[in-house]
Amino acid sequence: MLQRMLWIFPDRESTRTAAQWNAAFWSTYQEVAAELGLTWERTAPEAVTVDAVDPRSPRVYVDGRPVTPEDTLFVTSPYTLPYQAADTFNQFTLYAVLEQAGFYLPHPPWLAALGNDKMATLLFLRDAPIPPVPTVRISAGRDLLYDEFLTACEHLTYPAIVKPAGWAASRGINLAHDAHDVRGLLSLAQGGDTTLVFQPYLGRATRDYRIHMVDGKPHTTLVRIPGDGARYPQYSTGAKLHYSELPEELAGTVDYFTKKLPMPYFCVDFLHDGERFWLSEVEPDGAIMCPDRTDPEVVRQNRAIVRDRFLAYRDWHTRFLGGAL
Repeated sequence: MLQRMLWIFPDRESTRTAAQWNAAFWSTYQEVAAELGLTWERTAPEAVTVDAVDPRSPRVYVDGRPVTPEDTLFVTSPYTLPYQAADTFNQFTLYAVLEQAGFYLPHPPWLAALGNDKMATLLFLRDAPIPPVPTVRISAGRDLLYDEFLTACEHLTYPAIVKPAGWAASRGINLAHDAHDVRGLLSLAQGGDTTLVFQPYLGRATRDYRIHMVDGKPHTTLVRIPGDGARYPQYSTGAKLHYSELPEELAGTVDYFTKKLPMPYFCVDFLHDGERFWLSEVEPDGAIMCPDRTDPEVVRQNRAIVRDRFLAYRDWHTRFLGGAL
């Protein structure tokens, strides 16, 4: 019987950042899990050790305590911000180890790279009912000075939004007005061997619609509106958040994503430029943010998403082990 949910997360946050994310959603996750008789814990990749002297009966330990496929599941979405780079390879390989050891992983390892790279995500979903945002992907490597990347920019329109291909929390986003800006931003990215993606800028009025998908169905839609002076609608830039009814145009797309992404929980993000929707990205471990902690009804809805996500994890874990619901 499922007892604990362990989230593989590099233990490299600063004291202040850890406190910020704890207030934003981690503490809510832990509280709701406890209400369901479960635990939700963050686990560094190096905390997991495996004894496979007998490969037919591997034994897995977390911080020295044994865990089994019957009582534990692992959430395995990669986190690859620059200060987490040392953990990146260990994250990816550990997911494969845990899968081979028989654990249920709500986010399957085959999806890890697809979901982490924005270009890979959009190519995987190229036949989606709502078209992906047009995207150019460029790696800022050692031979950048030869300007060979310019060939890939021939059809790029300006201004263009520039993002790291695999970071999170809206970090590293900039605006390029011409090829000179592209060259300059790539030169900066070269310092960290960072791959960038370039997309047409949809304007300051762009809204982000996040659909929280639970057990194959749309659960709740979160709308993000750019904050004062911001160029894009994200929490980290002061975005204004509120829950909304699922737009009819998006409601017709959910079956596609359910079939494409057989998981108990994930988020699909769409951008609306004032005239039409664009597919932005998919996040298997999309954060469940509370738009307004002073409104009891909003808090109730926020916790309902978390609760139903964890209930779906428990149900899928039971099915994975061959049990009946």
